[in-house]
Amino acid sequence: MSQDHLINLECTVCHNLNYQTTKNKKNTQKRLELQKFCKFCKKKTLHKETK
Repeated sequence: MSQDHLINLECTVCHNLNYQTTKNKKNTQKRLELQKFCKFCKKKTLHKETK
């Protein structure tokens, strides 16, 4: 059975949900944090995984 699940990434500055991606929960237990481009802030910001 696959352990990949869809997650949402939220901008920490403007709190918009900008990205959807998959994460293997078996290998990565912590919340995902990535530097991504936010089209609302118009710059690269930290995006965190939502619940």
